[in-house]
Amino acid sequence: MNQEKDIVVIGCGAAGGTAAQFARKTDRKSIITVFEKGRYPQYSKCGLPYAISGKIPRIEDLIEFSQDWFKKANINLLLETTVEKIDTNKNIITAKKGNETIEKSYSSLIIASGAKPCVPPIKGVYENEKLMKGIHVLRTIDDARNISSSIIKNKTSVVIGAGLIGLELAESLFNKDMKVIVVEALPSILPNTLDEDMSNLVFEKISSNIKIFTNHIATRIESQSDRIKSIFIKNRETNEEFEIKTDLLVIATGLKPDTHLADLAGCKLNEKGYIVVDNKCKTTVKDIYAIGDCTEFKDFVTKKPIPVGLGSIAVRQGIAAGINAAGGNHLLLDGVLQTCTSEFFEIEIASVGICDKNLVSGKFNGSTLPNYYPGGKPITIKIYASDKGKILGAQAVGGNAAQRINTIGVAILGGLDVETFKKFETAYAPPIAPTLDAVTLACDIISAKLSRRR
Repeated sequence: MNQEKDIVVIGCGAAGGTAAQFARKTDRKSIITVFEKGRYPQYSKCGLPYAISGKIPRIEDLIEFSQDWFKKANINLLLETTVEKIDTNKNIITAKKGNETIEKSYSSLIIASGAKPCVPPIKGVYENEKLMKGIHVLRTIDDARNISSSIIKNKTSVVIGAGLIGLELAESLFNKDMKVIVVEALPSILPNTLDEDMSNLVFEKISSNIKIFTNHIATRIESQSDRIKSIFIKNRETNEEFEIKTDLLVIATGLKPDTHLADLAGCKLNEKGYIVVDNKCKTTVKDIYAIGDCTEFKDFVTKKPIPVGLGSIAVRQGIAAGINAAGGNHLLLDGVLQTCTSEFFEIEIASVGICDKNLVSGKFNGSTLPNYYPGGKPITIKIYASDKGKILGAQAVGGNAAQRINTIGVAILGGLDVETFKKFETAYAPPIAPTLDAVTLACDIISAKLSRRR
């Protein structure tokens, strides 16, 4: 007689919650228990900036699967419960809920412990080991509530970090009638998403609404009455330092993996502390899987390991781990494409694959509609290919950027080259799309470059 599976999930974010759901879909009889240290069941962290801005009316609307949903699915969800130990010899985890100690056995364990905000070494940012009043990070619903309660109309806010989250936050604060200043340590905004020439298109558009200092680092905080009064920033080229008076500071400088438990359990970590997993999301320890922001997986193009930092990838890992932990057989693709998108001040951006200056690139500036038809939006597409013409990456800024990048993602996945893709028959009608789309015309440019080389 087969014994019922006992599946334990640590973390109820996008990855962990998805894993529990797909474990239940795979095995209706298994015992599934989710331990979540926070107060809320599965919700969208990606939606937090839009809850702050008010585009999402209530912050509770971010909750995608309620406690009742998990109960109806026969999944045991324990909120405000922190797992403290994994005994891999006995397959038992130990957790704390208030003063109560809980021990739970497992046949399969899925670690979805996520990541924590990374705070740079800014003098005075902490007071009694806590962020000073008026200084925030954004990772949880509680963080979003705290930021929202600190917003004061017509006052100044500073965002450190001009990545996706930083600029989404900057727009949210601007929409709440705050003066917004963004400080970025690198020479251009969106440094992990767009090349400098592409990010400059975004910079030119959004700098009419917010002030942006690139190539500047935050050095120290000054306070008044136990609250932030100002921040000092320094130009990395000239070393000139100056003061910005501010009422609110949000630090959006990336994440670091929360892998303490996995490390104690003996799971292999890379040099940056991310859990190493295979295409079934298995770790190096028997019966233990890991998914989401605490893991690394390989890049589809380079086959080199990279941190998993996108919710879309975390969900796909959750599907794989949940199915496999319940006895199924689900393989991830042979690497991730890192397809991402966002929008700031009505300008859409997106990217996919690798974009390396040593590759051959083609950039085309076009419109989403024929030139003669009113209402077209500018679109710039930049595509990268190997010296043999194989498509390896792309970036887009402008109208329908995400859908164009999705198309390039399919081309990368299918191993297409520019000679084939430039002939791609795209849909055309004057009020919807031009005869030849920007994605094919960018490939024309690469094709011409390669022809001249030959």
